[in-house]
Amino acid sequence: MIEEGVEVCFTYTLTVEGEVLESNAGQEPLVYVQGDGQLLPALEAQLIGLSAGDTKTVNLDAANAYGEFSEAAFQEVPLDRIPEEARVVDATLQSQGFTGPIRVAEIKADVIVLDFNHPLAGKDLRFDITIVDIDVIQGEPESGS
Repeated sequence: MIEEGVEVCFTYTLTVEGEVLESNAGQEPLVYVQGDGQLLPALEAQLIGLSAGDTKTVNLDAANAYGEFSEAAFQEVPLDRIPEEARVVDATLQSQGFTGPIRVAEIKADVIVLDFNHPLAGKDLRFDITIVDIDVIQGEPESGS
């Protein structure tokens, strides 16, 4: 049964507004450790108590998924601070200290408007999940000095 600290293998299909965005059904399962924060917290909480072979549909509203879309997440950056090849609307950038993709939203004469919202911000998510396997993780022996 899924509980804190167990390794879980599962397949899933992620749907937003009726459109399949991502799926590993029929492929290698995703593996995570329950409680390690590798999944959205609200999704992880919905998997507690499931066993191998169980299926579950988990619906997460935007607030419990990637957050609401925020106009405050847009920032203007001087044009010369963005690589020339990325000066295209909808190009994505990465930045140290920021975990998600950054989208180029608009290009003005001397600045570029960047969107720091997660691509799924403001979206309700549906996960159709099948638990493939659950393993108890054995503690690693401590090494002596």
